[in-house]
Amino acid sequence: MKKEYDFSKAEQGKFYRPIEELEIPVYLDKEIKTFYSAKALKKNIDLNKIVNTILRKEMEMLKAMGM
Repeated sequence: MKKEYDFSKAEQGKFYRPIEELEIPVYLDKEIKTFYSAKALKKNIDLNKIVNTILRKEMEMLKAMGM
């Protein structure tokens, strides 16, 4: 490792991404992914759309229950 590094030509914030743009991966259990992937394929829609629809309905249900 060098004693000193020259950062005079460095670009500040080159790799910075605002938190709003950060995508956090969600990992599904194999059984769940297989089941819903088959449903998505059968209906010719994206798996993400099915999972988001299910989670949105669950969220609405929990809100209605006051949770």
